[in-house]
Amino acid sequence: MPVEVANESEIAVDQDALAGVCRYVLDSLDVSPLAELSVLCVDVDYMATLHERWMGEKGPTDVLAFPMDELGTGRPDDPEPGPALLGDVVLCPAVAVRQARAAGHSMADELLLLATHGVLHLLGYDHMEPDEEKEMFGLQSSLLEGWRSVPRVPITGEPATGEPVPGEPATGEPQEPGVR
Repeated sequence: MPVEVANESEIAVDQDALAGVCRYVLDSLDVSPLAELSVLCVDVDYMATLHERWMGEKGPTDVLAFPMDELGTGRPDDPEPGPALLGDVVLCPAVAVRQARAAGHSMADELLLLATHGVLHLLGYDHMEPDEEKEMFGLQSSLLEGWRSVPRVPITGEPATGEPVPGEPATGEPQEPGVR
């Protein structure tokens, strides 16, 4: 599942973790491994421009989702489905910082939540009505809980596979320098 992450904001973000949580959501919801999406982190001014242009609302927001291809079962005469471009998730780390402080958690956690939220929008979930909100936010919480329960390799954010981490002893026990 190709997930491309680009950071055009002034705030450093963990791009590997953002890509990883997006792949986790897609995999958990049985989306085709051929599906592609992009995540773009932008500054406040650009997010405000997008928010006004596409939503008709002034000021920046935390996340916007721009769906592209409709997901379907494919054509009956096409045995091999091609890649589907799900769309783009646009995040504003500066807004995420403010929201994270208000919620009492880290910006990294807020960005993971927002990325999950954006992917769910790309997949057709919404929260305009109370029953939709309950379903979407419940699924969002469940997915984030599942993501956090999977041990991760430091730096990459990828799930641990039981393979030794490069540079660490295979047994997990410390070794003295120079001892192999």
